[in-house]
Order: sequence, then structure tokens, then C-alpha cells
Amino acid sequence: MKLLKAVILRVLAIIALFLLSIGIFILLSIIQETVFVPKDYIIWIFKRPYSGLVIVYEIYLICLFFYVFYKDLRDTWRNGRLFKKYRKSVLTAFITFNIVLLYTITSAVAVVTKDKVINYSFFSPQGREYSYNDIVKIETGVYSKGRPSLFKQSKGDFFYIIELNDGTKIDLTQVGGVKNDEDERFVIEKLDRQLVNMDIPKESSMKNFEYTKKNLAKIYTDKIRNILENTN
Repeated sequence: MKLLKAVILRVLAIIALFLLSIGIFILLSIIQETVFVPKDYIIWIFKRPYSGLVIVYEIYLICLFFYVFYKDLRDTWRNGRLFKKYRKSVLTAFITFNIVLLYTITSAVAVVTKDKVINYSFFSPQGREYSYNDIVKIETGVYSKGRPSLFKQSKGDFFYIIELNDGTKIDLTQVGGVKNDEDERFVIEKLDRQLVNMDIPKESSMKNFEYTKKNLAKIYTDKIRNILENTN
């Protein structure tokens, strides 16, 4: 009976960890959208590689799981000489690290509105604004290699990178949110037509387009094709 109870508790804990992981992403998105995204946005971006730092909080949850369910580990941590001796320093460093980490993650946002791009960063929390005329180049295509990761792209992922006049590059497919929950590929297609009509230089490749068909429905791959072929 005790064994069954322990197994059930661990299964429930794993489910809770999974739900908390999803909750962390949702909470961060709410904070970012509330603080950084204006009402007239059409799409906003959660920039890589900073978005991948969310994995740190996943690690915290895993550590919490072991701390709660493994008494020996808990006692070792509590009674460790190193922790006892440097407890205040460790806690101070931990709190400071998490404040910096949370700020870094939440400020990694870029926003596209109907007439401008706003890029936020660690050193520019107020955001730097660019008009569409400040976009000097567009690069778009499909990645031919890569593994699923919070930090990098996967094989078959579509990318649409705009380069601004100060060298800043923003991939609009790293979506944080889209106005009215419209699919980002539909939004990017409309934006692409506008930017191309402004004669902004565009580098586009159909080379790896077939990879997109593996995981996406035709309605979405058709939009990607339209974007890649729109070079007039």
C-alpha cells in the first residue's frame, strides 16, 4: 500500500511538473505582452537564444521534485557544511542571478506594428524604434538541418529574418504572439508583400521547401511558398 501510494505521488508530481512547465511559458508570455507589446501590434517575437533560457526554470522544477521526494538528498543539502557556512552568500547570489535571468528573458522581445519595428533588449528596456524604411534586407528560406531545441532551429523550420540599419537581425518566425490569434505565416505573408513593394532587398530560397510538408498542412506550406516566391 505504501509503495502504491509512493508511485501515485510521483506520477502526480511528474504531471504537476509538466503543467508547471507550461504555466511558466504562459506566465512569461503574459508578462511580456503586458509590459512590452503595444495595442497596435500585428506580431511580436520572443527572441532566441534568450527564449531558450526558460529551460533554467525547468531545471529548478526537476530539482524541486528530487528535493521533495528524496529525503537523503534533502538532508545532504540542509546539513552540508558548505551551505551552512555560506548560506547568506548562496541565497544572495541565487536571488540576484534569478532577477537578472528573469529580466533578460522577459526583455527579449521585438514587436512589429503597422508602421514600425520595436526592438527591446537587456540594455534597451524602453525599446528602440525603427520605421519600415530602416529595414535594409530580408532573408527567408527553410533550414536544411538542425535539431528540435529551445536554442536553435529544426530541420524544415521556416525563417524570415529582417535586418535593420544598425545590423540588428530579427527572425519574425520566433513568434510570441499574433494579433487576433491569426497564424503567423498569414501575417508574415501580408507584411512581406508590403516590404517587397517598398523595394527592400530580399534573399529567398526554395531549396529546402519540401521539408516543410512533413509537419505542416498544405494551407500553411502554401503561405510559405507564396512568401519564398514573392521577390518582385
